[in-house]
Parts: sequence; structure tokens; C-alpha cells
Amino acid sequence: MGDRNDRVPMMTRRTRRTTICATPACANFKQANGSAGEKTSSQPSHSSRKVKEEKRVHEPVTTPRKERSKTSERFSCHVLQESLLSSASGYSNYRGILNWCVVMLVLCNARLFLENLIKYGILVDPIQVVSLFLKDPYSWPASCLIIVSNVFIMAALYTERRLSVGTISETTGTFLYLVNLTTLLFFPSATVLTLTSITPVGGAFALCVYTILFMKLYSYKDVNMWCREIRHTKARTLTRSHSCPSVAQSNGSAVHAHVSYPGNLTHRDIYYFVFAPTLCYELNFPRSPRIRKSFLLRRLFEMLFFIQLLIGLVQQWMVPTIQNSMKPFQDMDFSRMIERMLKLAVPNHLIWLIFFYWFFHSSMNFIAELMRFGDREFYQDWWNSETVTYFWSNWNIPVHKWCLRHFYKPLMRRGVNKWVAQTAIFLVSAFFHEYLVSVPLKMFRLWAFMGMMSQIPLAWFVGRFLRGNYGNAAVWISLIIGQPIAVLMYVHDFYVLHYVSQP
Repeated sequence: MGDRNDRVPMMTRRTRRTTICATPACANFKQANGSAGEKTSSQPSHSSRKVKEEKRVHEPVTTPRKERSKTSERFSCHVLQESLLSSASGYSNYRGILNWCVVMLVLCNARLFLENLIKYGILVDPIQVVSLFLKDPYSWPASCLIIVSNVFIMAALYTERRLSVGTISETTGTFLYLVNLTTLLFFPSATVLTLTSITPVGGAFALCVYTILFMKLYSYKDVNMWCREIRHTKARTLTRSHSCPSVAQSNGSAVHAHVSYPGNLTHRDIYYFVFAPTLCYELNFPRSPRIRKSFLLRRLFEMLFFIQLLIGLVQQWMVPTIQNSMKPFQDMDFSRMIERMLKLAVPNHLIWLIFFYWFFHSSMNFIAELMRFGDREFYQDWWNSETVTYFWSNWNIPVHKWCLRHFYKPLMRRGVNKWVAQTAIFLVSAFFHEYLVSVPLKMFRLWAFMGMMSQIPLAWFVGRFLRGNYGNAAVWISLIIGQPIAVLMYVHDFYVLHYVSQP
């Protein structure tokens, strides 16, 4: 009896252990191991532990901290923070607002375009464009004037050849260059002023060509003079001007056979420089390895498209606005004058932006690709200009390089003050702006000259008192408002001179 009583608790304990391990895996384990399974069943198996862990994972865990956070969310929903548009918030993603500005700009200009069409009809006339360049279809004075420019190119080349062999002295060569370059400026202007058959647009185009040629030949003179100076100091080989970086460093494998002085004094070399999209001469220009036909065709398409767009905008939008602005100027109605000026500012600025892209990107890249000219830095990020000087240094890189290389640095080497040198550059720029406007219009009002000289106090004011976005806004305002004022002044004076004064 005592043994039976002792066995009952043992059976009870075994039953309880069997219940704990009541899984298929444990059953198989017991069948395979016999009595040994009874010993191992006293501990939970791996599979049962895994099942318990899975149950524990799926069961929601509630901690006192989470309960307190849920309770606090019920009573408090505010934190210390700045508004999104405040500068202290640090938020800077305004892409949606920028897209909204673009959409509003397109819609507003679409309304102006429709209003213009309803009011004036279609004013685009290709025949009128041809008449702007030619008065007589059998007389091409501007084209003939451009062809004559080859005389000055040959004069520069043969002067350099005589200087290279020592036939003439440096003093004589300088005098010949002075005569050549002075004639290069005054001969076309005298021709435009005296010829009645040349149109203002044709005259302006011819004078632009001569101005570019003047700057190119001046650079040609300087670089060859530097080469002679180096040769005289016992440096027998020269591959590039000392004012420019090494070809091997800047171009790597895209390097052609180097030319040394005086081997560069050839017709091919000087005419390559004349047609290249640069104003600064070098003996060995950086060259691209090949012509990319797809790139060339894209630039050609852009050139053709944007020139048509420019002509259409001028005829359809700008000309009617200018014509309607004459009466307020004659009556000296200042409120109407300001309204006309602001109305003209939009098409004028849009045309200027399109012209910038057409000339500095499409046209100059087309020429550079065609000539395999490697340096394609024709402009920089002038639209981010925070000062006036930064704008003038970055919107026209070829002119900026020429002024820096052949005008500003030589003045600085001679001990001229920095501010005086910068003022001298603005004076030269103002002269050429007036030269390109007043001579074709055959009237001298100095509006372009004064507009350029006004950039000096404007540059001082913006650089001194405005910074960041305020400076950038000031530069944009000067571009948008300044140009229409000059355009209206010249058109008004031209209108009064040629139409109002006539009986």
C-alpha cells in the first residue's frame, strides 16, 4: 500500500510533464528514445520555446512609459517650434512656390500675348526684316564694308612678319599698328555716317564686326610682342602665351601639334583666330578631339528657332509698345511715361534673355564645335550676381578675359590704382556702347555712354549697402528697368529727328 501511495504522485508528476511536452515533436522524440524521452521531457523543447516566443512577439506589449505617453498626448498636442516660412525654422525647400511662380508667369504672359493679338492682329512680316538690312536689294553696303575688313587683317599679319625677321623696329611696328587699329575704328564709322544707302541695322551689324576685329587684332599684336620679348631673352621655344595655362595641362590628349613663334604668322592661323569664338589670341588654342554632329545640329536648330522667335517678339510685342510711347514723351506726361516704360520692360527683358541664350550659348557653341575650339566658357552664373561688378565679370566672358588680359592687368603692372583701372574699363565699355548705337542711328545723345557710366555709382551702392538676395534683386532691377529707359530715349530722339521735324 505504501508503494502504491508512493507511485501515485510519481504518475501525477509524469502526467503533468507529458502535458507540458504535448507536441508532435516531443511525441516523436519519445517514441524514438523510449524511456530516455521521459527524462528529457522534464525541460521544454526548442520548438515549444519558439512557439512561446512567437506568441510573445504578437501579443501587444504595454509598458508604463507608453501608457504615460498616450495619456500625455490626450492632454497636450503642442511643442515649441517656428512657423515654416520663418527664417528661424531652417526650412529651404520652396520648389512648389517656384513652380507656382513659373505657372503664374506663363499665364500672365499668355494673357498679354492674347491681348496683343486681339488689339493689333498678326504683325510679323519677314519682308520687313529684310528691309531693315537692305534699302536696295541690288546694293549691299554693309556686306561690302565687312569684306573690306580683310585689308586690316592682312595689314596686321604682314606687320608681324616684318617684325619677326627684324625688317622694321618695334617703334615702327607700334606706329603701324596704331594707324591700322585707329583706321579700323574710324573708317567704318565714317562710311556708315556718309552712306545714305546703309540702314541703321546694317550699319550696327557692320560696326559690331569691326569692333570685334579691333579687339582681336589688338590681342594679336600683344601676344606676338610678348613672343618677341621672350625670344630676345634667349627662350627659343614657345608653345603658348605666358598669360594662358599650358595646353598639356588643360587639354590632356586633345592636343594638336604645337606651333612656336614665328611659325604662327600664317594666313590659316590668323583667320582661324578671326573666326574663333574668342577675343584673346594664343599660339595654340585648346582643341576638341572631334566634331559632335548631334551637338552641332541641336545648336543649329536652336539658332534658327530663337532668331525667328526674337524677330517675332520684336515685331509683334515691342514695336507697338514703343510706338504708343511716343505721345507721352512728347507731352511730358510722366505718369504715362512710367507706365509705358514698365510695359516695355517685360518684352525688352524677355528679348534680351532670349538673345543672350541665342548668342552666347547656341551660336558660339555652334561655331566652337564647327571649329573644334575647346574653351566653351562663354558665360558664368551671372544670374546669381549679388553685385554689379560680378554681373559684368560673368555675363560676357570673352570680353571680360580681353579686358583683364590686355587692359586691366597692364594698367596694374604700371602701378595704376585698382579703382582707377576699373573706372577706365567702364569708360572703354561706355565708348564702345555709344559707338555701336549712335553711329548707326546717325545721332549722338550719349544715353548709352551715360548708362554705362552710371554703373559705377550703382556698383558702389550695391556693394556697400546690399548683400545676398537684396543685391541680386538690385542687379535684376537694373537690368529690367535700365535697358527700356535707354531704348525709349533713343527711339524718341530718332523719331523726333527723322519724322517730327520734317514738314
